[in-house]
Amino acid sequence: MAYSELDVPDRADHLWRYTPWHRIHPSGKVSEVPSAQGAVIDLQSLDGSTEPGGVSLEVATAEDLERLCINGKEDVSTQFIEALSAGNAVVLRVARKAKPSQPILLDIDCQGEIAALHLLLDIGELAEFELITRIHGKADWAGILRQGIYGDGCNVNDIVINHMGEGRLLRTDGIHLGRDAQVRCGSVGSGATRCKADLRYTMDQVGASLKVNGSILSLDGMHNDHHIEILHLEPQTHSRLDWHSACAGKSRTIGTGMLRIEAGAKGADAAQAFHNLLLSKDAEADSIPELEVSENDVVGCGHGTANGPVDDDQMFYLKTRGFSEGEARDMLVAAFLNATLTDMGSEAVHEHLVNILTRDLSADL
Repeated sequence: MAYSELDVPDRADHLWRYTPWHRIHPSGKVSEVPSAQGAVIDLQSLDGSTEPGGVSLEVATAEDLERLCINGKEDVSTQFIEALSAGNAVVLRVARKAKPSQPILLDIDCQGEIAALHLLLDIGELAEFELITRIHGKADWAGILRQGIYGDGCNVNDIVINHMGEGRLLRTDGIHLGRDAQVRCGSVGSGATRCKADLRYTMDQVGASLKVNGSILSLDGMHNDHHIEILHLEPQTHSRLDWHSACAGKSRTIGTGMLRIEAGAKGADAAQAFHNLLLSKDAEADSIPELEVSENDVVGCGHGTANGPVDDDQMFYLKTRGFSEGEARDMLVAAFLNATLTDMGSEAVHEHLVNILTRDLSADL
């Protein structure tokens, strides 16, 4: 269904409760689909030393669009970014059994008033690789839509970094996992004054396993709203969601997690946890974990959330060891966010993410 045919989403829907559609729309005039320029994308190995073997960027064909754009037919953000992209899409294609020697870096540079990118992921069977996607640039508004399929038996670490400047970011994911696929998805954020992310993962093949981690650093007056939805449709599927947000200044973070286990998904195992670290009295964090279980033969289902300030005893201990108050706080924030960073990939990926986090902490806290 085209964007023009869709109704404006109601704030009664928790997906849009904290960030109404008109607040993230580029102009606020929700019936308008403004012109946009495409983002500049570049593909290379993380250390730049080799070409990522078996991995390519290609212009999407009609067959790609039919096969990989599985969901989001009636989703406002999906259809809006598709409309902005004017039917143009790019495919990140990974060959069957591909195993690049280095993690892959996909750089997305968003410039101008409005930038948009429709990215399709076509991950071949039994592929093993790590992908870091970095979204950055000085665009006033950016929309990134990722859709696609992780093939049967693949083993993938997929990390997306929000490193935008002062603009706004709308990010939408619609990903399907193949049979026995082992996927870890990470979201790292310290950019954009307003970020709305709708991340949806569907396990419609037996034996799929998914781990979703978030490390969000929210500064000054930032507004970070992430919705993560994980759908278990088939037996023996497994998912974990672990989300950490550190909120400073007058920033606000929202995390909503929806785990759905449909009837027939026997032996499914799902859990989610949100942790928020409040670094000032004006910071605000909301977490809404939700479960919908329609199958009684499950391994387990659980959810939880916790908010709190920096621990005074830990601060005191570090200061007695010679650290200033600012240094001690930076260390504790880094340790808090690192708890989920460590589970996003290999040692090389972790080092890359920690370096980014350390620079952001030293510059902004």
